[in-house]
Amino acid sequence: QVQLVESGGGLVQAGGSLRLSCVASGSIFSINYMCWYRQAPGKHRELVAGHTSGGSTNYADSVKGRFTISRDNAKNTVYLQMNSLKPEDTAVYYCNADVQVSPNYVNDYWGQGTQVTVSS
Repeated sequence: QVQLVESGGGLVQAGGSLRLSCVASGSIFSINYMCWYRQAPGKHRELVAGHTSGGSTNYADSVKGRFTISRDNAKNTVYLQMNSLKPEDTAVYYCNADVQVSPNYVNDYWGQGTQVTVSS
């Protein structure tokens, strides 16, 4: 079994910054892709940023230039540095990972989510 635990959410004023962390633990052979999604009230869950094990990153257009995803493979941890936050960034942020739990089996896991609220 694999668990993802997020931390770092909270309340911040517009223009401020927050740093989210997500630690994966359990029966992990390797982690291929780690990413962050978010879901605002009444909206679909959307991909915010992703990071492959090889170092490639991708971002939603709405966060490019403001958010930075990084990863510590040795610690099975992914981070999301969020700068210049806007009220429209308010959402529950979820960590997601494609985890290889054995040489021949990959499974997809989600964290429990962390609330980010940006006040105007």
